[in-house]
Amino acid sequence: MATPRDFAGLDLPAVKRDLAARARELGFDRLGVAGIELEEDERHLVRWLADGFHGGMGYMERHGVKRSRPAELAPGCVRVVSVRMNYWPREAREPLAVLEDGELAYLSRYALGRDYHKVMRRALARLAAELQGRIGPFGYRVCVDSAPVLEKALARDAGLGWIGKHTNLLARDAGSWFFLGEILTDLPLPVDARPSSHCGTCEACIAACPTGAIVAPYRLDARRCISYLTIEHAGPIPLEHREAIGNRIYGCDDCQLVCPWNRFARAASHPDFKVRHGLDAPRLVELMAWTAREFEERMRGSAIYRIGYERWSRNLAVALGNAPTSASVVAGLERRREDRSAMVREHVAWALERHAAGAPRRSRPGLPSWPQAALRPQRET
Repeated sequence: MATPRDFAGLDLPAVKRDLAARARELGFDRLGVAGIELEEDERHLVRWLADGFHGGMGYMERHGVKRSRPAELAPGCVRVVSVRMNYWPREAREPLAVLEDGELAYLSRYALGRDYHKVMRRALARLAAELQGRIGPFGYRVCVDSAPVLEKALARDAGLGWIGKHTNLLARDAGSWFFLGEILTDLPLPVDARPSSHCGTCEACIAACPTGAIVAPYRLDARRCISYLTIEHAGPIPLEHREAIGNRIYGCDDCQLVCPWNRFARAASHPDFKVRHGLDAPRLVELMAWTAREFEERMRGSAIYRIGYERWSRNLAVALGNAPTSASVVAGLERRREDRSAMVREHVAWALERHAAGAPRRSRPGLPSWPQAALRPQRET
């Protein structure tokens, strides 16, 4: 953060309006400003950590309450500028069609294009630098999943939406298919009003979770969450969750797919979020045949790249173990039986045992038919 300065001569409401207008020009769909008081959210964080719901994400515990105290992360911070950027890939294959086809791989919709971290970080850094060029020096730090901040709580306080029962941020005009980013700053901009919640009595997200990870409204046990298990979790996937994972090889969107507010989701306008490498409906057997070099070449520049080839192969082995038995599925697994990774070998062996035993593929928990409209965003930015 820069050396504190006197902002008394600035028309701060006008600065905020200009900032919001420029944010739209840079591809952001909404901008708001929050204060840094997060006491209630800090208590929720402390309980969540005490319950062990963070699983193997040790960094969550190491950072502790620093995550709910922006001024400790960026000394001098008094405001957080929060932004949304839509990512729904309008041209992608319909999610339910992919989830219901056991020979295909399902990847979370946010990961079908290029890595959003770089896209948003560049735009946010430019937004802050341009503002500094107009009004003079001020302190700021740009964050896009790169620092311990409670981004959903801050986005809520910045007026961008409310936190739903599935713990994702929801907006009446945009559903939940968007990324979040922040600028921590010492610029005392006017804050926005915190919106009310509009989940009502709906608990569709809780019922739809394949592994029961949403243990109560607003309470997510990451240890059971498929997104955690397929992305953050480094070791073997627990046996009790493998069948429920189905064909999801990177993340899970079920709680968002059933949310009625996603009928108002907006399609992504940024070209980097368009589908790459046919990842909206790839065949499991073909992905399992990739070499480490092919994974490196095709996934570089994607958010998926971070999990590495070993976890990628582990996830594919589980999905193939849940696929309908066929000669190509068994052959694809057999080719990896002697994989260099002991973890991959164990998951491949589990999958082959299921096919040898004639284990039927477990049917999906059953997403209700009514949210089909939610899968087709009605608006474009």
